[in-house]
Amino acid sequence: MKIGIVGYQGSGKSTLFAWLTGAEPDPAQAHVTQSAMAAVPDPRIEALCEIYHPKKITRASLELVDTPGLSRDHQGSAAKLGLIREAGCLVLVVAAFNNADPAADIQNFEDDLLIADLDIVTKRVEKLRETVKKARPDRDELITELAALEPLLAEMEAGHALRNLELNADQQRATKAFQLLTNKPRMVIVNTIDDNAELPELPDSAQNAGRILAFSLPTELELSQMDADERNEFCQEMEITPGDRDDLLRQIMDASRQMVFFTAGDKEVRTWMIPQGATAVESAGCIHTDLAKGFIRAEVMTCHDLLRLGGEREVKAENLARQEHKEYVIQDGDILNIRHN
Repeated sequence: MKIGIVGYQGSGKSTLFAWLTGAEPDPAQAHVTQSAMAAVPDPRIEALCEIYHPKKITRASLELVDTPGLSRDHQGSAAKLGLIREAGCLVLVVAAFNNADPAADIQNFEDDLLIADLDIVTKRVEKLRETVKKARPDRDELITELAALEPLLAEMEAGHALRNLELNADQQRATKAFQLLTNKPRMVIVNTIDDNAELPELPDSAQNAGRILAFSLPTELELSQMDADERNEFCQEMEITPGDRDDLLRQIMDASRQMVFFTAGDKEVRTWMIPQGATAVESAGCIHTDLAKGFIRAEVMTCHDLLRLGGEREVKAENLARQEHKEYVIQDGDILNIRHN
């Protein structure tokens, strides 16, 4: 899962990238994207390891992508945002220091997303209008696509984000390949100068941007680079509480509409990331495509039951281990064993 970290120049987005990944941003790459992986912490892994004593532990990871800084006059922003169309979630960093206006930046960002999407849809509609005038085998399909897109283009030209509209089946098919930015889940990190970061007062309209959190990102990065004793001493002297990096990564995963399931045994305890609402056969395919092709059933326990009772034998004795079919919807924390041929 790719997570696009975006923001206007000087917002601190590269500082967030460094804090979450431990990677040092390269100034020479400021005009292109930089990416690094961040394992998503899950306290249940350690508890499962006490039961299975595995030889290997593998955690699901997010690919965080640091993007070029946007310009508040919209110049070049569409091209820069186009670099992260594949991202599953956008994390916007806005500054709340040196007379910056975080509410204005949030609204400006919404405009930038709409402009970038409007450019793509406009070009497609213009091409379709010319193409459907010609006799060709797929003309009926193209007419259907044009009929689906034209009302959406009108809404976008009126300044309406598509995520606020109810799209019919034809419109969903017509826009799927565009990976529209205005449809992506998002969250906002307000970068404060105060070490005890508090969320500044924002207008109600800003709540449309998704969940909003506040951190003093330079302080968090500095603290993350200290050893534990030095960090504790510094926080006591400055009377500050360090931000919870692990919780933030989990919140980003949740904002991106992802969740985790487990596979567990004496060889490996592992978390796997899947979209919320994924089925058992889709989860099997996440592990290996052959498991999805030969899927017979999924043996399912919940992590809660296993940790509460202390072992697989106890879970089975309580009749809490289930056999599920391929359309079973996976729940966060399920432990799966896929039976296949």
